[in-house]
Amino acid sequence: MAGKRSPWGKPAGSGAEPGATPPSGEEPPPRGPRNPWLPGGGPPERPRRSASIEDIFRNRGPEGPRRSGGPQGPRFRLPERPGGGSWLPIALAAIVAVWLMVTSIHQVGPKEQGIVTTFGKYSRTLQPGLNFTLPWPFQNTEVTDVTSIRSEEIPGGTGEKLILTGDQNLVDLSYLVRWNIKDLKQYRFQLAEPDETIREVAEAAMRSSVAEHELDEVLSGAGRAAIEQRVRTRMQAILDAYRSGVLVQGVEIDKTDPPEMVVEAFKDVSAAQQDADADINRAEAYSQQLLARAQGDASEFNQIYAEYRMAPEVTRRRLYYETMESVLGKTDKTIIEADGVTPYLPLPEVRRRAEQAAPQPQPAQ
Repeated sequence: MAGKRSPWGKPAGSGAEPGATPPSGEEPPPRGPRNPWLPGGGPPERPRRSASIEDIFRNRGPEGPRRSGGPQGPRFRLPERPGGGSWLPIALAAIVAVWLMVTSIHQVGPKEQGIVTTFGKYSRTLQPGLNFTLPWPFQNTEVTDVTSIRSEEIPGGTGEKLILTGDQNLVDLSYLVRWNIKDLKQYRFQLAEPDETIREVAEAAMRSSVAEHELDEVLSGAGRAAIEQRVRTRMQAILDAYRSGVLVQGVEIDKTDPPEMVVEAFKDVSAAQQDADADINRAEAYSQQLLARAQGDASEFNQIYAEYRMAPEVTRRRLYYETMESVLGKTDKTIIEADGVTPYLPLPEVRRRAEQAAPQPQPAQ
């Protein structure tokens, strides 16, 4: 009677060795479970063993692991040089060369300057042209346009900026500040926020300058040029004291309006003031006319008096005739002297009747 079967492929209690011929009439001992990592499970005459990592990769073909029921996929291989070497060193050398060229050679434009920092600390300023520096990260270069004019509009957008004038009135004033960079090192390292500093300095200078003028001068534009020049001078003095590296090119006042809440009343006042100015101008013109007429009459009297001194009688009769002509020139009366006889009197009435009776000329056909 056969003994119990062992799970490892031989009867329990038998001393049969692996690979021995079983007695006649008995079934051969069953083999153990096949190893999925070994193709074919190994030869039957050899004892079974566990698969190692070398067996796994040894049994894989040059085209990769074989899969049942599908085509073999292509295997990726790195390209090799004709001599059999690798392209990796050459690729790394090309990358390093490009990195050195990009980070060490700098072309600075005509309107630009560059700041070079070594490990974050200022080193030097690059001028326009071709410049060379150490590669990044040893040195870093930042190029900035220093010649172009920049502008700051205050206040930005449609906001209202109320400023107090010298006569304690409020005016809504907007203006434009034009500036550029004169020292790139100071501009980059002296101020934390140079653009915001310029806006605040401009606002302080504008408030100080407007406070020196009255409302009429600010609104009418009579003192606008003086305010703009004063603001520019004050801004430049403050920015130079800060060592900001900024040059103020000019200040232009864009709008001067009354506050929005009183704009209607201000328009009424402005209209009344314009009417008053118009009346004043008309009165001054009339006074100039009267003065010119009086001066002309005085000059005429002086000339007549000079003639009267030379010929009193002739001058007296001429003045009499001229006066009577000016008084009676528009009447229908004819006045003649009593001395002598006048055979013909060209009376105005007779003359008008004669003109009315005369035939009118017919237009040419």
